[in-house]
Amino acid sequence: MDDQDLLQRIQALVQEEHDLREQPQDAGAAEAHQDHVARLKKVGEDLDQCWDLLRQRRAKADAGGNPADADARPVSQVEGYRQ
Repeated sequence: MDDQDLLQRIQALVQEEHDLREQPQDAGAAEAHQDHVARLKKVGEDLDQCWDLLRQRRAKADAGGNPADADARPVSQVEGYRQ
């Protein structure tokens, strides 16, 4: 996956997150609400991983390294970053 692919993935995830946040929620459907919340959480985690991988790739390229050597970090690691 190159930087352009990552940026396209990020764009798709941002759009999905936006769409999920815009969807009205039916308070009477607890299971559907839980699925919605879980998907929103997963999209956020995927976004964090993509942004982290893109930053890694750019840092490696800036340092004269090979961006392809960057690997996606686990969610537990990227979710722990301070903003």
